[in-house]
Amino acid sequence: MKMRREIEEQFNKIAGEYDENRRKFIPCFDDFYQKTTDFITSNIDAPNRVIDLGAGTGLLTYYWYQRFPGAAYILIDLAKDMLDIARKRFDHLENISYEVGNYSHKLPDAAFDAVISALSIHHLEDGEKQRLFSEIYDRLPQGGLFVNYDQFCAGQPELNHWYDTYWENHLTDRGLSDQDIALWRERRKLDRECAVEQETAWLANSGFNTVKCVYSCQKFAVIVAVK
Repeated sequence: MKMRREIEEQFNKIAGEYDENRRKFIPCFDDFYQKTTDFITSNIDAPNRVIDLGAGTGLLTYYWYQRFPGAAYILIDLAKDMLDIARKRFDHLENISYEVGNYSHKLPDAAFDAVISALSIHHLEDGEKQRLFSEIYDRLPQGGLFVNYDQFCAGQPELNHWYDTYWENHLTDRGLSDQDIALWRERRKLDRECAVEQETAWLANSGFNTVKCVYSCQKFAVIVAVK
């Protein structure tokens, strides 16, 4: 509960600058968000309803909406201020709804056939991740899809140090303020990263028939799981 409050507070604090700074914080932003989404969505049928876990300002939903504007979307996040920005982004769109809540405790009640998430699940403890993956699997229909765009550790201490050092050095060249970087370091204390190999194994153990990392660039990777 304490961790959930800390996450809510940290992300409410940066809500207004979040989208502008995210491109600066993610060296591979375009590939991570847009090109990977284009690749995935070009290979699947249009979903009926998409759940975006830890949706924040709705950035990931924005990219999915470009490909599937007829789907219904439910954006769920702990941070109300972040979702308020998403409401402005999708103003007047009746097929997008919002829930302030903790998705690791309870997924939305509505039926869905696709679950997406960006840079959120790495805040969960390993046991919480595994329980979430099992619940997603249980709730998806056959052929349903889960896509996690997230940050990961390397799984090996020395290589993980390389990843972290490269990432931090990148930030100093991106025009971020000292305060931006200080807040980023505070948020990093909330990270509970696993390795891509761990997460793909957990998803397979949850029952998913197809599990694959379809994109990887040091800290950032995108994993697809199909029921």
